[in-house]
Amino acid sequence: MSADQSTEGHVESSEEPHTEGKADCAVAEFDDGLIDLLAWILDTETRARIYVFLRQNPYSTSEEVAEGTGLYPSTVREALAELTDDETVERRKRKSSGAGNNPYEYVAIAPSDLVKRATSQVQTQLNAVFNLDRRLGTDGTDETEPVTITVREE
Repeated sequence: MSADQSTEGHVESSEEPHTEGKADCAVAEFDDGLIDLLAWILDTETRARIYVFLRQNPYSTSEEVAEGTGLYPSTVREALAELTDDETVERRKRKSSGAGNNPYEYVAIAPSDLVKRATSQVQTQLNAVFNLDRRLGTDGTDETEPVTITVREE
């Protein structure tokens, strides 16, 4: 019997805290990388953090988003207004059985829809770059083919 096993037949590992620390670090690095990517797609880190929070907590109010993200309520309200205008989040009145103010609640669009939108924007920008010489009148070659980016859901 090894030193890591008890007499009851289960394995005790002295490496668990060390392994958990590595996993937590990997998750944190993944989360930071995801936030960076979303910040590029959504224009700001604030908007990216709100998007992630809403994916994890759909139909949250602006107050709930502010509390959950640690962002100032006024910052959250402004960003939610922008994200709603961009159709990245949808809002609706929260239904309540009692009288009083029914706040808006927000839900973020699916990541696949966000990627499709970003792909379309990148495709448009690449086409503009590839056709820049033609537009400036300095290109002696024929028109280049448009760039096509395809996203497949599997």
